[in-house]
Amino acid sequence: MNKIKRKLNILKKRKIDKKIDNLFSWIKGAELVELKSCNTTEDPVRSELDVIFRTSYGRKIFGVRYKKKIHAIMCFGFTDEVPSTVKELDLMTRDAYLKSVRRDQNIGQIAIAYTIWSKKRGGGKIIVKEVFKMIKKSNHLNRLITLSPLTEMARNFHLNNGAIELQVNEETQNFEYKI
Repeated sequence: MNKIKRKLNILKKRKIDKKIDNLFSWIKGAELVELKSCNTTEDPVRSELDVIFRTSYGRKIFGVRYKKKIHAIMCFGFTDEVPSTVKELDLMTRDAYLKSVRRDQNIGQIAIAYTIWSKKRGGGKIIVKEVFKMIKKSNHLNRLITLSPLTEMARNFHLNNGAIELQVNEETQNFEYKI
């Protein structure tokens, strides 16, 4: 009887392991792509920011694509300083963009991730890793910082993904991923 129970437990464990492998197997084939647009109503963090805001003054939208579908999205601005509000982000990205026109077209030295969301389990983690790799390869970006809402969920997400808490502001919090 014990032998049968042991075999049943082994079979159950194999089924669970297989389900976990299937759940995250999509991550292996995922790729980071730049998007021209996104559905801002899906954004749980900053849905009030339209696509024009997200794509003007050098700001960019990146997504994790797998089998022609986007499973996670992260929006960035590029600055030379760390913003503590969305208004500051707007002003700082405009300033960095205008300075870059006169220089080498490289906008800012700091990538500011101001929103991120995932449509599929594991998407948030993979987009952070892929963006980190992209920034590491760039020759003008030397910092990856977030402009996150003051929520425990945002705090836990960034700390669990290797960021350090940089500062807590009145409306937001900043985390930094070491490059």
